[in-house]
Amino acid sequence: MTIVTFLNELMRRRKRLPSQLAADLGVSHATVRRWLLGEDVPGMRSCRRLAEYSGAPLQKVLAVIGHLPDIGVRETVEWPEFREYARQKYPNELDEDVITMIEDLIERRRQKQYDRTEARRKSRTKRLI
Repeated sequence: MTIVTFLNELMRRRKRLPSQLAADLGVSHATVRRWLLGEDVPGMRSCRRLAEYSGAPLQKVLAVIGHLPDIGVRETVEWPEFREYARQKYPNELDEDVITMIEDLIERRRQKQYDRTEARRKSRTKRLI
């Protein structure tokens, strides 16, 4: 997986445009555009935010971007995306509408956790100033 495919998959799951992703991560739209074109890669701070935002382990994000070798990521147990899991486990029981609805609930939960983390980070920053 490359950073481009990781970001495209993330935007598809979150139903976000590049400009919305940039706002969510606190980076410029031009920065996300460079990432999507493969002209640049996220730094360590952006990797941490991407991990929190996507719900992926930081180690996976760092490996996808190229800051860590892939060897470390292969050792970790990784859960498949819900859509893939549901199609394998329940091929006849769940239709696309139900899978989409459950995916949406999962993404809402991830967004809620990310928003809470960002609020804590901002309150800490205000206290330091």
